[in-house]
Amino acid sequence: MSPRDAVAHLTPELWDRAGRLLIRKALAEFTHERLLVPEPGPAGRYAVTSDDEAVTYRFAARVLSLDHWLVEADSITRHDRTGAELPLDALDFFIELRGRLGLSADVLPVYLEEISSTLSGTAFKLAAEPVGAAQLAKSGFQEIETGMTEGHPCFVANNGRLGFGIHEYLSYAPETASPVQLIWLAARRDRSTFTASADIDYDTLIHSELSEPTRARFARTLNDLGLDPADYHLLPVHPWQWWNKLSISFAAEVARQHLVCLGPGDDEYLAQQSIRTFFNATDPSKHYVKTALSVLNMGFMRGLSAAYMEATPAINDWLAALISADEIFRAARFSIIRERAAIGYHHRQYEAATAKGSPYRKMLAALWRESPVPSLEPGQRLATMASLLHTDPDGVSVVSALVEESGLTPATWLRRYLDAYLTPVLHSFYAYDLVFMPHGENVILVIEDGAVQRVIFKDIAEEIAVMDPTAVLPPTVERIRVDVPEDKKLLSIFTDVFDCFLRFLNGILVSEGLLEEDTFWRTVADCVLDYQRAVPHLSEKFAQYDMFAEDFALSCLNRLQLRDNREMVDLQDPAGALQLIGTLKNPIAEFGAENKGSRH
Repeated sequence: MSPRDAVAHLTPELWDRAGRLLIRKALAEFTHERLLVPEPGPAGRYAVTSDDEAVTYRFAARVLSLDHWLVEADSITRHDRTGAELPLDALDFFIELRGRLGLSADVLPVYLEEISSTLSGTAFKLAAEPVGAAQLAKSGFQEIETGMTEGHPCFVANNGRLGFGIHEYLSYAPETASPVQLIWLAARRDRSTFTASADIDYDTLIHSELSEPTRARFARTLNDLGLDPADYHLLPVHPWQWWNKLSISFAAEVARQHLVCLGPGDDEYLAQQSIRTFFNATDPSKHYVKTALSVLNMGFMRGLSAAYMEATPAINDWLAALISADEIFRAARFSIIRERAAIGYHHRQYEAATAKGSPYRKMLAALWRESPVPSLEPGQRLATMASLLHTDPDGVSVVSALVEESGLTPATWLRRYLDAYLTPVLHSFYAYDLVFMPHGENVILVIEDGAVQRVIFKDIAEEIAVMDPTAVLPPTVERIRVDVPEDKKLLSIFTDVFDCFLRFLNGILVSEGLLEEDTFWRTVADCVLDYQRAVPHLSEKFAQYDMFAEDFALSCLNRLQLRDNREMVDLQDPAGALQLIGTLKNPIAEFGAENKGSRH
């Protein structure tokens, strides 16, 4: 591809459209997080003025529950002091509002770079042949994964990927759907740690992931160097990581043959929405592979800790056993896909030179996660839950297409989805003080005839936490115990489920005229109430952590990124990093009050 062809998507028309869509999202989400306070005007129009009052943005919007702003993208205009209209420019938007947004001199240019990258990705998606929501909803698992256009619904700068050049974007971004062959290294066993679930070992895993000819080729490479393959573990790495990090930052390890590059494997993979995780397109029944990727994206360097990897399979085994033994989980047909094996390489000098959590300790590790494909029954298909929030160029959503396909009423469709998704989240919290990170990208839907039959959670070891200080955990699982203040525990549901997912789903269903808001939140409340009735022995916990409280703290994600977009949260103290700004009215509180008598 020529240098010019690589930027063919960067046209004035596509750039302007991408900018308008991003400003729409910024106005909506920054207002939701109370960074901006639009002034109301006539006929549902609002105005936001720049820090120096030289520029005013005017737009039409509708405000739903949870302070969710439905901003009409095509209504947004920008004006100078005289009222003359100015062209929209997304980068100017952040400069004009830098004070209001709390963008420091250090963060602002890096944030603008992330915004530029996000806009470029949007322009690429807009340049593609449009796919209607009805067609996408019925597509295959990976077609849906690569067909997503929005990214995280809350974050404005959600596709920064700083470190990728344009040729690397075209090779590795999920929306480009480019097949990727992972590069394999041989890592000396005395410098690498491999751990696995109880039902698999190293040889079994490698034999299932690599064909005999590939293994023979790798062994020959080592033998030709006078090295014994038995002294090494095989370790897959992201091609970007090899070319840009390991071949340079780990040069001494390569020179001394602690690491040996064996070349690409034979299987082709597709990058997932999480960008550093790969689905095996050659054989979908094989494991996903998650790799370290030292690229800055959405508030973090996307490395993978060698130390964290060590306990990953044990944590997954523990959780899988807990789920399989619980009748509520079984009734919901809830499951996880386990991270069955992990490997991490220990660079002794970097580890001696850095503290725990340093990006230098997260440059070389990988894990293997089960594929959900073998668990499907005839007539079932898979989709990332993030797809429910996807809308096509005509404004039609995937969720509305699924409702239509199912033949169910919207409320019935919603309730089946909530029974599959929300009930396991509630039960984990109330029965086990266990919380997930159940956002759209971490949840896989199993769909049959348009309706959600069950859900599968993934990204387990790095995302789950047990908040009970007295819980008895195996020593290998102890890492997931966290200390969270009592008044913040329920935010794991109110923030991650209500504010960061259901808020948007409600907005889509309401804006498309499929459901009234009251019906949406009453359906959510009914799901909570029916769960509570099913487990009356947990009634004290329901009173202690009240899902029907009048309000809950507003936890602001963009504020975290605007404050420090290189390390958004201290992973050693995630609760301490929260940006809590006021409260949100709980949209199911009124329905709990109606049913209070039946809950006791």
